[in-house]
Amino acid sequence: MRCRRRLQLTSIVVVAAAVLVLLAACGGGEEKAAGNTPASGATSVAKVPELQDGVLQVGSDISYAPIEFYEEGTQNAQGLDVDLANALAEVLGVKVDFINTGFDGIIPALNASRFDVLMSAMTVTDERSKEIDFIPYLSAGTDILVANGNPKNIKGIEDLSGLTVGVQIATIQVDQLKAANDTLKAANKPQINVLTFDQNPLAVEQLRSGRADAVIADSPVVANDARLSSGKLQALGLTIEAAPYGIGVRKNSPELKTAVEGALSTLRSNGKYDEILAKWGLQGGALKP
Repeated sequence: MRCRRRLQLTSIVVVAAAVLVLLAACGGGEEKAAGNTPASGATSVAKVPELQDGVLQVGSDISYAPIEFYEEGTQNAQGLDVDLANALAEVLGVKVDFINTGFDGIIPALNASRFDVLMSAMTVTDERSKEIDFIPYLSAGTDILVANGNPKNIKGIEDLSGLTVGVQIATIQVDQLKAANDTLKAANKPQINVLTFDQNPLAVEQLRSGRADAVIADSPVVANDARLSSGKLQALGLTIEAAPYGIGVRKNSPELKTAVEGALSTLRSNGKYDEILAKWGLQGGALKP
């Protein structure tokens, strides 16, 4: 009987050991799962239809340095919006795919589901907000780029009367120039000769060549164009009608909007938002939560 007891005891020990191994295995699985938990702020991603493929598709007109532009001689997108989109995607636990899209057709392209969101230095306006929703992320205004020394003595939009001005199509600056021309016409003053271009660099080239007297664009872009001109151009340093840039989201994508808002909140909390703005010298445009 003692012998049988020993066998029983041995059996119990073997069974207990097996149970411990199983428990340890279960515990290890839980640890591994915890290690693969999506980054903070990504808890609702499973409920976002647009992110089920693991990619955040971003529509952008990649020709508006320093907000978004291609590294010279490459197809590598860079800039504030690029860095911010990558940081948002990291929080959401997905990758980013930038889709270069002309600015004048970027809202229709978003609404046609050619990409998930748009990030393209787009100023939030009442008119645009009727078509899509926005998540504000940076404040910027309008500035004027002129030849070095400001030979035409331009101090504001009203001083563009009778001059030729380059501007990118579909931007808020086109509306500002139209409003200025309406005012000038009512006052019987010479109107502004407005030259519109598909991309801002084409407008700047008109100024460089002397075929335009000024270029009007967002203040960060004007400052960057002046910096890269080797002293040939200068920014007036204006911030006309400051307003926020917004990440554009379709009105029928509420889950995506909530997820991106949460990710942006995370970037504000962990300091990454401020870090990205500082990298591009745009910390003055930071928006408080």
